Amino acid sequence: QVQLVESGGGLVQAGGSLRLSCAASGRTFGSYAMGWFRQAPGKEREFVAAINWSGSRPYYTDSVKGRFTISRDNAMNTMYLQMNSLKPEDTAVYYCAAATTYGLRYTSEGYDYWGQGTQVTVSS
Repeated sequence: QVQLVESGGGLVQAGGSLRLSCAASGRTFGSYAMGWFRQAPGKEREFVAAINWSGSRPYYTDSVKGRFTISRDNAMNTMYLQMNSLKPEDTAVYYCAAATTYGLRYTSEGYDYWGQGTQVTVSS
């Protein structure tokens, strides 16, 4: 069983930055692929970024490429999402997720554990 807790959300102006963290319980964090998803009001949850077990293979949805950076620290059981040049359309609840696999997963169905989410609001 893995428990995930997100933090770092908040209100920021367009063009600003935020860093989200996802703290995981358990001693097997380093064997999980991890991902970030987001859900805006009235919309379906969408994939944002994923990273493999070692952190060597990040992957992003097109809308955040060049602005967001996913990373992980297996020694600290923590994953991060650095978000720069934020836009109002990035406003959403951001969720971290863990998959009991080493490789990347790009859809929500590929993940086994979810956090409760953290709100990110970008004002124009």
